[in-house]
Amino acid sequence: MELNTRGRYAVMAMADLAKHGDGGSVPLSAVAQRQQISLDYLEQLFLKLRRAGLVESVRGRHGGYKLGRPANEIFVAEVMSAVEEGTRMTRCFGDGAAGCMGETRCLTHDLWTALGERIESFLAGVSLRDVVDGIKRSPSQPGVRPSSVASHSVSTLEGPAQ
Repeated sequence: MELNTRGRYAVMAMADLAKHGDGGSVPLSAVAQRQQISLDYLEQLFLKLRRAGLVESVRGRHGGYKLGRPANEIFVAEVMSAVEEGTRMTRCFGDGAAGCMGETRCLTHDLWTALGERIESFLAGVSLRDVVDGIKRSPSQPGVRPSSVASHSVSTLEGPAQ
């Protein structure tokens, strides 16, 4: 899978802002310390995240970064895209018609392309709020589901929350 530290670290840092920001700014040094990520590396990532409008920088004594939108409106796929992290599952480059092995496509090309599309679709439906709240597995539907989906189905079956 073509997922490296850039995408993982960006999502970790953004989730940290969602959890610890409370609408205010968070010093990047605090994020770096909590997530055990190099401050220099985070500064590079946050430059890209800021350009994408996902975070805002706050100057001054209590400066740092804050989310550009509410956590439930920022999705993991957006974060990964902002730091130029794809979910390509094949070793193939170029458009879908290009060959993986010279002029021909590899035998499993369509399998890995379909898997990459599923991953992208899943990440496009998972918000930072879902990450902070915890991704839960739904027993009725195998696989990983955002916690908001799992908790909604449980509350619907049990009636209104008390």
